[in-house]
Amino acid sequence: MHINLKDKRVIVTGASRGIGRAIARAFAAEGARVAICARTLADVSTAAEELKARGAADVIGRAVDVTDTAGVKHFVEEIAAAWGGVDVLVNNAGQGRGGNLDTLTPEQILEHANVLQMGHFRFVQAVVPHMRKQRWGRIIEINALAGVVPTPDGIPSVVNRAACVAMSKSLGMSLAKDNILVNTLNMGWIDTGQWDRHYREMPPGCTREEFDAMVLKVVPIGRFGKPEDVAGMALFLSSEYASFISAASIDIAGGMGGQIAYYPTLKRDFHDAVQARGEAPAAQTA
Repeated sequence: MHINLKDKRVIVTGASRGIGRAIARAFAAEGARVAICARTLADVSTAAEELKARGAADVIGRAVDVTDTAGVKHFVEEIAAAWGGVDVLVNNAGQGRGGNLDTLTPEQILEHANVLQMGHFRFVQAVVPHMRKQRWGRIIEINALAGVVPTPDGIPSVVNRAACVAMSKSLGMSLAKDNILVNTLNMGWIDTGQWDRHYREMPPGCTREEFDAMVLKVVPIGRFGKPEDVAGMALFLSSEYASFISAASIDIAGGMGGQIAYYPTLKRDFHDAVQARGEAPAAQTA
């Protein structure tokens, strides 16, 4: 099977690092024209140079704030004017946010929603007129498994990711008549470096091997996902091989589903056990 995406006009948001950058690299390697954006121009410029080296037919990189409706529209209009349209949008920009009923304010949840839900909505609204004009388009929403399977903590991510998944399904139904197909990919434990940060939050005395073993107890496949695991599905959904797939919700999670709900308790118990181990008096020797 050969996926032909040469010269496709692709926008990837949040593409300066992690999953977004891996997806942009994959499109570049296929010879697509790739437009990327993120908040920091220096990071975008570095990523853009890499995409050129990887074989992209053309590359445009801009600093864009996804909470700025006018800025998002201006970016999309620039791409459409330069390349004569837009074929693929990968809505990747966004981040997780923790917190619970006792620690959050309503305003913090709304702030997260403006970046995540509305950031995705702004880009869809900007690209759809161009896709309708050519009667062809692919929109891929990068979401999280917590939006499909709620967890007992991390309310902003649970609520706003669930809204993004629902929006993707709704758009996948309403836009299919225009041959614009919309699907959501829901991430499990994809290792983009954030697990290094989570490990550093553990008490002294915890080895990385112990930490990884704890984290992966809820992942049936037994390993972290890689950004490239996501990129392959994004390429497939952008191709003609996926021409009858819309409003689908696909978990990129190594078999993890409801197990994710146990993770907060597992992490907390593990943290307490390591801490207690470190505080225990040294064994007496004869």
